Amino acid sequence: MASFNHATPERCAQLGRALTEAGLAWSDNGQQDNPQYLTYTVTDPRGRTWQITPATNFQIPTTNTAQIWQAISGELVRTTPVLSAPKVAEAIKTAP
Repeated sequence: MASFNHATPERCAQLGRALTEAGLAWSDNGQQDNPQYLTYTVTDPRGRTWQITPATNFQIPTTNTAQIWQAISGELVRTTPVLSAPKVAEAIKTAP
């Protein structure tokens, strides 16, 4: 069964800081206590909307357990790989 125990309050705060430091407008749906339902909505510099969710435990590479976030842009029809908080913020900020 998939779990989301890795989306801890500390890691959620880290993602929020990374998005803010990247200069991205963002909000979350307040589901940090239920990470399987947790979604962050982010607007990139071009005005496109992205959704960031925690990956399942099966998607997290054992070689880098900091990589727990995945972003999806419906407008770009693009999904990022599972990335760390700073890397997912950078991927959204620099998306063509």
